[in-house]
Amino acid sequence: MPGYRKGIILAGGRGSRLNPMTNVVNKQLLPVYDKPMIYYPLSTLMSACIRDILIITSPDQVLNFNNLLGNGAALGLNIEYATQSEPRGLSDAFLIANNAKFLNDDPCALVLGDNIFYGESFYKDLMYISKMNTNCVFGYRVSNPQEYGVVEFERLTDTYDNDVRVIDIQEKPAEPRSNYAVPGLYFYDSTVVDRAKSLKPSSRGELEITDLNNSYIADKKLSVKLLRDNAAWFDTGNADAMFEASMFVKSIQSRTGQMIGCIEEVAYKKRFITEDEFIALATELPDSGYKRYLFEKIPLLV
Repeated sequence: MPGYRKGIILAGGRGSRLNPMTNVVNKQLLPVYDKPMIYYPLSTLMSACIRDILIITSPDQVLNFNNLLGNGAALGLNIEYATQSEPRGLSDAFLIANNAKFLNDDPCALVLGDNIFYGESFYKDLMYISKMNTNCVFGYRVSNPQEYGVVEFERLTDTYDNDVRVIDIQEKPAEPRSNYAVPGLYFYDSTVVDRAKSLKPSSRGELEITDLNNSYIADKKLSVKLLRDNAAWFDTGNADAMFEASMFVKSIQSRTGQMIGCIEEVAYKKRFITEDEFIALATELPDSGYKRYLFEKIPLLV
């Protein structure tokens, strides 16, 4: 159907920058303030009305993710699992998904398991992009673009929407041509598997997502959406970034009374589950601040 997408969460890797915290557990299972890190990218896909989700992780961690999320049925989702034995680049996720017979020529979205997004305008953009049959990445202004894939673009208008035409994406350039990094959230059409198959490993021996994006740019089939100033993005790949993200989540939740990354709430708001199913989910949880939050929301949701 038009606009239908499946979602992939890449939650593998060794998490070496978080050693020794990741000696025995995958980093996406570590907490960011009050919930497991993977709740945030999962809620991002759910906010885009994506219900068929593949989680890719290392072979020794599949059981841990399964124990946490199961098959997703309680949330109105279909969650499947696949493994990546060693890092082979972000684009390898599409080859794994294809081998697992998950994609079946469907458009898809890929989100990195350690990326957190937030913002009213972001969620609106997310819904629009997800519904359209378009290939799209985001651009987010950063102070250290040398550490990311950087998008080079030209502005088309001076409108509030900041429409741009993408020219190129460079991976960790010494002299960036903009201050806009490409966050770990990507929307692609059904040609993504064939494009990933055609990529050659980089000097790191990996299939780079930047090369995949540039293949779309070469065909004039990739758009870039610049995230507005009221949107937030965190790449929680190291301890400082995890702490900053945790403080941000705590601050927003304390100030607004609204949780970020609450997958049960998103499932209900998106009508993946019924009112009774939402209440049953909340009831089954052990006593905690998280459970109390869900019960506080019930009168507002029903």
